[in-house]
Amino acid sequence: MREAQRVALYYVLPSLVFVLLFSIYPIFESFRLSLYRMILTLPWLGQKFVGWENYRDLLTDPVAMKSLLTTLLFVAVTAPVEVLLGLFMALVLNESFRGRALLRAVVLVPWAIPTVVSSQMWRFIFNDRYGLVNFFLFGDATHLYVAPLAEPYLALIAIMVADVWKTSSFAALIILAGLQTIPDELYEAASIDGATLWQQLRHITLPLLKPALLLALLFRTIDALRVFDLVFVMTQGGPADATNVLQFYGYKKTFAEGMIGYGSTISVVVFFAALLLSLLYIRLLGARVLERPGR
Repeated sequence: MREAQRVALYYVLPSLVFVLLFSIYPIFESFRLSLYRMILTLPWLGQKFVGWENYRDLLTDPVAMKSLLTTLLFVAVTAPVEVLLGLFMALVLNESFRGRALLRAVVLVPWAIPTVVSSQMWRFIFNDRYGLVNFFLFGDATHLYVAPLAEPYLALIAIMVADVWKTSSFAALIILAGLQTIPDELYEAASIDGATLWQQLRHITLPLLKPALLLALLFRTIDALRVFDLVFVMTQGGPADATNVLQFYGYKKTFAEGMIGYGSTISVVVFFAALLLSLLYIRLLGARVLERPGR
């Protein structure tokens, strides 16, 4: 091994150890635990190897299936909306105007706020007695106030709104980085040829921005699939399991009910669902998006 390669390995080694301890090992340990049946509150019973029985139980668990559908609905709504809003914000922030630096900092504030803090803020906003949503809709007519977090469909919408508010700026940050790589000469040439702003957006910006859009969509899909903080703080999975996403259901099974094996099974399913969605995105979209023009 060359000296330069050895030095490079020394620099990379701490990161590899960190990833191994905090990413790779937990994945394999969760998979191992998913093959056992063990109760957290009854440690003297020990671990009982049950093979794929936890996975078979998961497929026949109506609450788990409902949680899976809720999770997929959450992903299907929030991820595209966040990418579209992020695209709009990135296009605005990419323009030259007075106060652009300040606006960029302001846009990133929701993403910088810890999820637990923003979740608590949105819980107050949707409160049925003093929330801002009711005040803006009904003013002083308190008898008309509704409880969004106590209504099944409204609670899920509230969770989606909170997630879109917080993470759209993250998508905007990725897309803005993609916009910075587009040469200005292309827009100058298009303007000389008489292209309108819409034509420039359609034929220059969006085609060259596809890799950044795919990356933003991929990241937001994975994060939305494993959403936990918002549900934990705002609704605890209620009402009537309307916001009981799969990741939160796994938490309840593991820590509230002490079913470590079954909870690990749910975590493994969430991991593989995120992996399969990522591969699907890359397979269906990435091949065309990342292909060089002219090939």
